Amino acid sequence: MSALRVAWLTTGRGQGSYGALEYVLRAIDAGLPVETAVVFVNREPGEAEPTDRLMELVRARGIPLETLSSVRFRKARGGERSQPGFPLPAWRREFDREVAERLRRYRFDLGVLFGYMLIVTEELYERFTLINDHPALPDGPTGPYEEVILELIRQGATESGCMYHVVTGDVDRGPVIAYCRYPIRDEANEPLWQAFDPARGTDDPLWQDIRARGLLRERPFVAETLRAIAEGRLAVPPEEPVDLTDAVEAAVRAGSPRP
Repeated sequence: MSALRVAWLTTGRGQGSYGALEYVLRAIDAGLPVETAVVFVNREPGEAEPTDRLMELVRARGIPLETLSSVRFRKARGGERSQPGFPLPAWRREFDREVAERLRRYRFDLGVLFGYMLIVTEELYERFTLINDHPALPDGPTGPYEEVILELIRQGATESGCMYHVVTGDVDRGPVIAYCRYPIRDEANEPLWQAFDPARGTDDPLWQDIRARGLLRERPFVAETLRAIAEGRLAVPPEEPVDLTDAVEAAVRAGSPRP
């Protein structure tokens, strides 16, 4: 069986992005049949310390690294910032066109977005098969993880999950290929639910607890999704989404990537 070759796209802005890539690379070391053809980062060295740390990991592994700052690209063209609920400005398609030109230099089967903080335009998703992570169940809230968790709390949800979907023009709502689920309300954190203060936002202990539960699972979830694709058990897109909860929970219990 030949390895699945992937291009990894990320902004690398925090511990989730770094931890996911590091986990997948360790899973590859342990036998995951995946090769990283290239890592693309929409920042450049010196823009942010967390992203610099991720770049150092990529370089240390000898993986090809492509960087193009979306902020500097926008400023060089005098473009406006993207605004939620409004059409993307013209520079965004220009940026994605340049990203596509860089990525086409590499041979890969699948583009994997993790912590990539830009909405992808047709300049990318019509040229490559791309999948994107989202920190919720298929019918859960959309948006960045900070808002997803706050919305789950507002809803009084008892569970959440992770999912991967095909990137399309329908943001966070492309065809779902895989997901896992986990509890976010149980006896262990019920006191945090009772003490939740919305004024504290992401600093509230309940928000922090739910985020920690997600981080624990989103890393093995990425690896198990790629494993299922590489082994031919999961098509992109599939006839129906695949529930990988059992495999993810087994990896969580093991505490390390499984071979």
